[in-house]
Amino acid sequence: MTLESLGVSGAEQRVYEVLLRHPEVTFTRLAELTGMTAGRLRPLVASLAGKGMLTRTTGRPALIVASPPDIAVEILAQRRRAEIEQARLSGASFGARLRLEQGPVRQVIRDRGAAAQRYRQLHQVARTDLLVVRRSPDAVVPLETHRQLQREARARGVRTRTLYEEGEPTRPSAPHEPEAGEQARMLPAPPVRMVIADGRIGLVFAEPASGHQAVVVSSATVVSGLVALFDLLWERASPLWPENGRAGTGEEDQRLLVLLAAGLTDQAIGRKLGVAQRTVERRVRRLMDALGARTRFQAGLQAARRGLLEP
Repeated sequence: MTLESLGVSGAEQRVYEVLLRHPEVTFTRLAELTGMTAGRLRPLVASLAGKGMLTRTTGRPALIVASPPDIAVEILAQRRRAEIEQARLSGASFGARLRLEQGPVRQVIRDRGAAAQRYRQLHQVARTDLLVVRRSPDAVVPLETHRQLQREARARGVRTRTLYEEGEPTRPSAPHEPEAGEQARMLPAPPVRMVIADGRIGLVFAEPASGHQAVVVSSATVVSGLVALFDLLWERASPLWPENGRAGTGEEDQRLLVLLAAGLTDQAIGRKLGVAQRTVERRVRRLMDALGARTRFQAGLQAARRGLLEP
């Protein structure tokens, strides 16, 4: 194991390891054990002390004592996290200054490979949520690549919502089955292909005739508009059903959906189905949740669009 990722050089780690094997040694003895000259060893000892990896006793002769590895590594890790956070703040400040000086930052991407790379990068840097609209076919980001990036993002705690174009299979073996933890819906003809990370930066794919592949946008106004567009499309879209889109739609559920689409009340539906009104209410709520519908009538319409009313 090396500590270079925590800012410890190979020479420093060598000295530290010698100290762990020989507790409480003098500087002269440490030079003998490491085979280093005093001139070479002195800055290494000073650097390790500054990093909290060793201390010196106040007695005479002064002894050099290594800090316990678990404590030393934790101190180094905390410092590195602080450095990374400072770098993020500096980057955000730099980006804000550019926007003030040059207007909205926008990058036109003309190469397909570069567009795919930006797509991956937005998935990798997302910390809270990802909004994605896909259209079929997608020659830039294949479906399996998209799904793998989404899995990795969700593993980090990122919330993902994806709109698929109707006709694009979401799984080779199960065309309309979302993966565990995925929020996904289907739309007949999405007007745009895009991905938005954390509501702060977006990648919008261009039409083939435009001469370029995609545009990266970070203008707060433009990105807010894209998020609003996504929310509107999400409301219009139909949620994916488990088990190839027809689970839970037996003959009784199909009859119930037909009556919902007709606008009948729960009481009237109960009379037609020969069940109690409370049973109808429970089954309606289950179907509405499965379809992602806000109203009973909307549940019937969405079921019709998905072909769930066919016998």
